[in-house]
Amino acid sequence: MKVLNKLLVALGLAVLAQVSFAHGDVTPQAVDTSKLPQLGATWKETNPYRDTKDGEIVRVGSSAYNQNCARCHGLEAISGGIAPDLRKLDSDCTGLADAAKKAACFNEIDNYFKTTVLHGRVRNGAVYMPPFEGVMQQEAVWAIKAYLETRREK
Repeated sequence: MKVLNKLLVALGLAVLAQVSFAHGDVTPQAVDTSKLPQLGATWKETNPYRDTKDGEIVRVGSSAYNQNCARCHGLEAISGGIAPDLRKLDSDCTGLADAAKKAACFNEIDNYFKTTVLHGRVRNGAVYMPPFEGVMQQEAVWAIKAYLETRREK
């Protein structure tokens, strides 16, 4: 009986280890932003790459997203239910008719996005999203946001 109990405990621990690594390596990955317009040391309050026509910005943002965000937020920003669907991040803003209110809404979402990416999300002591401060420069963060804006749900 003791051997069976030990075997069941070992099996349970093995299953738990598998589940805990189900998302793979969640260590934040550095992003090469050397080809992007440099933004300086002071963080911008809003996305300077918004509505970009620069394909390199979106390419870097897509790559950075896939390296750092997709395992939780889903491939091509389509959530599988684990974390929020980032295609809908600024959906409340897109339908606003008043230009000033629309701009203010986008600015507020940019600030929320930047703060969340830099500091992560912790609830009741559990880490729901790791912090990326010190890992990603602002060019990478804003390139990801520019990429997400190309993925908005219509």
